[in-house]
Amino acid sequence: MNPSSKVVYLTFDDGPIPQCTPQVLEILHQYNVKATFFMVAENAERYPELLARVRAEGHAVGNHTYHHMRGCQSCTHDYVADAQHAAQLLQTNLFRPPHGRMRFAQKRALLQAGYSIYLWDVLTHDYNPSYSVEKMLSIVKRCTRNGSIIVLHDSLKSRDRMLHLLPLIIKWLQSEGYELKPLSTAF
Repeated sequence: MNPSSKVVYLTFDDGPIPQCTPQVLEILHQYNVKATFFMVAENAERYPELLARVRAEGHAVGNHTYHHMRGCQSCTHDYVADAQHAAQLLQTNLFRPPHGRMRFAQKRALLQAGYSIYLWDVLTHDYNPSYSVEKMLSIVKRCTRNGSIIVLHDSLKSRDRMLHLLPLIIKWLQSEGYELKPLSTAF
């Protein structure tokens, strides 16, 4: 990363879903922030209007497989086929494995197929009901640095905690002088 710029990447896994994604988009719009949505393509196919809205509002779309497939519990052929099925619908080469794990052979096959694989370095734990919003925010404050990729979850399981946390994260990042950008293949 360029040390003279302060850039952070907000990412959302597991959506889009109508019970959460519109509220996320409203918050991002309110703070003039662009983010990256790693979508489960099965959800995007079910809610094409949300996929279209995410793109229309200038956010990046990433592939989180078609069925939220766990790489470590799948053979390489099936996993790559699921990711490619998702890519056809989502029209992106940005990829994040569900749960942040996959087999080495799966990673190699996806890289050879032209995917750009992104994990994260700041995990908010927004899916964990035992984490308070204050604790999650303290994780973000302690772990974020120039170039950080922060992961949140656009899901029912995380919805209430994440929607409370998101504006607090954005306000803090902006007060610290960070620019929030979507991921791209030109990273």
